[in-house]
Amino acid sequence: MRFAQLVKLIFISCTLVSCWATASVPLKKSYVHYDYQQGDFALKQGNTATAIYVDSQDLSGVSLAVQSLQSDIQKVTGIKPQLINEPSGQSALVIIGTVGHSQLIDQLIASGKLDVSAIKGQWEAFHIQQVTNPFPGVEKALVVAGSDRRGTIFGVYDISEQIGVSPWYWWADVAIKPQSQLFIAADVNVTEQPKVKYRGIFLNDEAPALTGWVKEKYGDYNAEFYQHVFELLLRLKANFLWPAMWNNAFSMDDVNNPKLAHEMGIVMSTSHHEPMMRADKEWDRVGKGKWDYAVNPDNLYQFWQQGAERHKNLDSIFTLGMRGQADTPMSETENIGLLEKIVHDQREILKNTFSDRDISDVPQVWTLYKEVQSYYENGMRVPDDVTLLWSDDNWGNIRRLPTEKERLRQGGAGVYYHFDYVGGPRSYRWINTTQVSKVWEQMKLAYQYGADRIWVVNVGDLKPMELPTDFFLRLAWNPDAVAQQQLSQYSQQWARQQFSETHAAEIARIVDGYTRHNANRKPELLDENTYSILHYLEAKGVSDELQSLAASAENIYQQLNDEDKAAFFQLVLHPVQASQAVFELYHNVAINRLYAKQGRASTNQFAEQTKQWFEKDAELTKRYHELENGRWDHFMDQTHIGYTHWNNPPANSMPYVAMNQPQAVADMGVAVEGTEASWPAQGRLTLDAFSPYGQQQRFIDVFNKGTKGFAFSASANQPWIKISKTSGQVTIEQRLWVSIDWQKAPAGELAGQINIKGTGWGGAVINVTAVKPQSTDVNGFVEADGYISLDVSKANMLNNSKDVSWQLIPNYGREKASVTSVTPANTSIEDLTNTPVLEYDFTLFTTGDLTVHTQVAPTLNFVPERGLRYAIAVDDKTPQIVDILAKNTHADWQQAVSNNIRDIVSQHQVMETGHHKLRIYLIDPAVVIEKIIINTGGLKPSYLGPQASKYIAASSATSMEK
Repeated sequence: MRFAQLVKLIFISCTLVSCWATASVPLKKSYVHYDYQQGDFALKQGNTATAIYVDSQDLSGVSLAVQSLQSDIQKVTGIKPQLINEPSGQSALVIIGTVGHSQLIDQLIASGKLDVSAIKGQWEAFHIQQVTNPFPGVEKALVVAGSDRRGTIFGVYDISEQIGVSPWYWWADVAIKPQSQLFIAADVNVTEQPKVKYRGIFLNDEAPALTGWVKEKYGDYNAEFYQHVFELLLRLKANFLWPAMWNNAFSMDDVNNPKLAHEMGIVMSTSHHEPMMRADKEWDRVGKGKWDYAVNPDNLYQFWQQGAERHKNLDSIFTLGMRGQADTPMSETENIGLLEKIVHDQREILKNTFSDRDISDVPQVWTLYKEVQSYYENGMRVPDDVTLLWSDDNWGNIRRLPTEKERLRQGGAGVYYHFDYVGGPRSYRWINTTQVSKVWEQMKLAYQYGADRIWVVNVGDLKPMELPTDFFLRLAWNPDAVAQQQLSQYSQQWARQQFSETHAAEIARIVDGYTRHNANRKPELLDENTYSILHYLEAKGVSDELQSLAASAENIYQQLNDEDKAAFFQLVLHPVQASQAVFELYHNVAINRLYAKQGRASTNQFAEQTKQWFEKDAELTKRYHELENGRWDHFMDQTHIGYTHWNNPPANSMPYVAMNQPQAVADMGVAVEGTEASWPAQGRLTLDAFSPYGQQQRFIDVFNKGTKGFAFSASANQPWIKISKTSGQVTIEQRLWVSIDWQKAPAGELAGQINIKGTGWGGAVINVTAVKPQSTDVNGFVEADGYISLDVSKANMLNNSKDVSWQLIPNYGREKASVTSVTPANTSIEDLTNTPVLEYDFTLFTTGDLTVHTQVAPTLNFVPERGLRYAIAVDDKTPQIVDILAKNTHADWQQAVSNNIRDIVSQHQVMETGHHKLRIYLIDPAVVIEKIIINTGGLKPSYLGPQASKYIAASSATSMEK
């Protein structure tokens, strides 16, 4: 479809931030007051809490939720409201019930005092409002009406959350703030229902952490344990669970498990490779023969038949299909015929078991995970009423979404997503590494493309994935409730709920900061070579940021009340300090090994610091396990240091460090930023060239190779070379900072030297070069140091429309924001004439060949037979169409997910210096651009690339800084 045929666009010119700021949508409004306002309904006033009515004949789960609300009001106010089944003499009532199953709710509807037309017959919908004079003798009532039992339950827990009970009060020890009074706003009128039908989590990869804790606290994965999981899900308005299954079987471990799930309102299923409501481990315990339908169909048929019968009267979704045991491929080659036979027989079992209803009314799902997706792509189909559950690549990138035709299927589609994974290229299970903005971007696509039947996410051990789990389930309830401009506020809103307004903004900075760091490179993938200690002060920059975040977290922790400290340690302090410890471990290893090569006496100091960080990690684990008298023992048991291949080692192991034996002499060495070489092994050293628009300081280290101190002196042969220190005493080492006095420096290419004298013959000579451009007429990002690094958020935008646009996603990717392309579902823009364009102003002082590195998220081409394309050009040249996934071998994918980035290279030629424009044209949706670097010949190797270049806005330019 040509763009002009799709939509008529008007010309729009703005920066990303200015366009973004015009579309702010408020977060959910509070309807609870702590001081009385005119017309408010009192939940608790004075020494009285208003009684709560629930019909004794209401559906299962409702009374349990109401008891939770009763307890929650007591936790907040100290007064426990009375629960009643028959109103008698109360002037005010909280009335909770399910339409058609609650006497008082139905009376209110019949009398015309309660309008439930918006929720009647809907899935899990609820309505909350105040009703005046609902019955004779009752002056007012707060009514919570549900369209079905879960609708009622979710309405109840909505009130619990509003009065100040975090869904994480039990799972993260979030303190409940006491209030002397509780009122519901007079104008409360809340009507909600979920946009995604089944919303839940998968407890997976659960040993040793979760399993160790469960065994210690509960003996096994029994109903006593699962009641806490179920309650958390309901408080987050979720309804679905894949239970722990590595060494467990939900329905066999405790016969009360499935009964309790049904009673509380949780829909149970079994994971992607466990058919027919039977856990993988059940076959190990009671199965007969080989797990192979080609040779053992009768025993497997009976095994599955028993699973269907066991869950006949329970809320369940039946997983169809078959994989090998322990989540492996079913066979070495595709056997579509066999799998079709398996699904046919499983459906036959369901028809016989549920003979009283149509098979299409029995919820069923086929999970297209890993190699199973290829069965589908190669022609295998299941009946139209079966839900297709598409999967991500285990690293948060959705592999496939429904086509326009597939969106018409009766069974619909869903997504199986991951916050945790065991497998290649590296298992990651220890700590949160998922940015909620990435979840938003991928799952909003899922919703846009009609995958709205089931959303389930692998949360590993559940803790410490509290934040992304919270976000995922809230997004599943209503994907439209969080617009991209609100993502920068989400962590702050979450922090405010768990703690208070006082530190919410800073807590959000800490949480977003450590999560961005872990998303850049998962801790299990870190090593001493990840971040450069030679170029762009990269490793130091990461170190400084983590130090700032960790120090800020510690400072807040010391200011908190005692009741808030346990939750803060779990949710904020531990993850940031643990992330810092693992980074600094490898950071110090890198410095240790470099200094060993250079023969520095300080080599051993960094060996010792490496050991200290290793011990710090162990200390943090111990502190976590001892928290609240061992309440969360084992949750940090997961190995996370010392990976060498995909699987985790049996224990954390400290990397090897080099040891030096300095002699009892004074022996000078000199090293400079940017190279491993040092004097005297290398006779002359050279600092990278300086530019007035680039890095303004570079260092020289004067170090001791022995144990006796010495005096040194440093001098420059040009007046424009500045040295932070020209003489001193060296015991271990001294760092000198070199800069340029640009007022004294003449225009043009400059060269000079620094001479350093200490011990040894002649001293060290360091070459210093600089380039001071003749022209100061610059606009946009300015070339320096052999590159231009663009902040993607500083784009001028052309041709954005309501339906087709580039949009900013805050807190996404390696920088503070990324940019994504948005179109209607299944729409690509083939006509580039008026397509939305990102335009970046930049200034060149050199000419010739440019290499542009467009760094994009490792998104996959989720639409069949389509790439993931954009077009790029410098100035008015013909745009080059680039397919991000043109080369996507398994090795390419492994590198992309390991780095959490794809580096897409395009070549351009510019023959004139001065002002230019880089333009990126929208073609396909879901291209996420995180960073752009123009290499003019001097780009150095590093992991993150250089920080954004200096940006100077021309007086006539539209800038986000204005």
